[in-house]
Amino acid sequence: MDYWQKRTGSQKLKMGKILNIETATTNCSVSLAEKGKTLILIEEDTSKHSHAEKIHDFILKTLKQSKTKAKELDAVSVSFGPGSYTGLRIGVSAAKGICFGLGIPLVKISTLKILAAQAKRVCSPDLIASVIDAKRQDVFFALYNKKLKEVQKPIMITLTKKTLSNELRSNRVLFVGSGAEKTKDHIKNPNASFLTTNPSAKEMAPLSYQKLIEKKTEDLASCEPAYINEFYTSAKKLSF
Repeated sequence: MDYWQKRTGSQKLKMGKILNIETATTNCSVSLAEKGKTLILIEEDTSKHSHAEKIHDFILKTLKQSKTKAKELDAVSVSFGPGSYTGLRIGVSAAKGICFGLGIPLVKISTLKILAAQAKRVCSPDLIASVIDAKRQDVFFALYNKKLKEVQKPIMITLTKKTLSNELRSNRVLFVGSGAEKTKDHIKNPNASFLTTNPSAKEMAPLSYQKLIEKKTEDLASCEPAYINEFYTSAKKLSF
């Protein structure tokens, strides 16, 4: 009997309790969700990058405040990048350790899609451009429509005044993420708006639950973060 039969006896999860971990940027964030709804969120956004010190404490506090025992978890979800090398390593290692110990599945979510989900919660643009600050004039970038469907897969780009110039002619585009302020310096278009923020485990709840019920889980032995130097070897100038 496999995990799915043992835990549910059917194709659908009865409870769908998922621990979500987000450590790709300066925000150390943990949430407990049930059936795609966030129950408890504990996070701290600090430039000190104290993820190694905070993550396990946040996990324990999240379970305690939600009155959830670890054995009641159906899965663990983790933000897998792009982002901080150290932050991603800490988050993925913690997630894999819990999954190994409890014998439950691991779900990975793109950090850029988490940002897009965060943007969708606060407004409704035609397109959402997730931008994570990389270096100099570069950002990690992905483009989504209002239904969070991927329009442009994740890529590292060098910002110019022509970035998304064609799309901005007829679409309202929200640039969201730690690279939003830097993007604002290059793009001067009335259809462009900007939201500087970091990803949070709060927005992971519906994304991780959907992946879990679709059984889109990872092999624990081979799952690795999308480290910056592995994600893309060179930046591209992007103009649709």
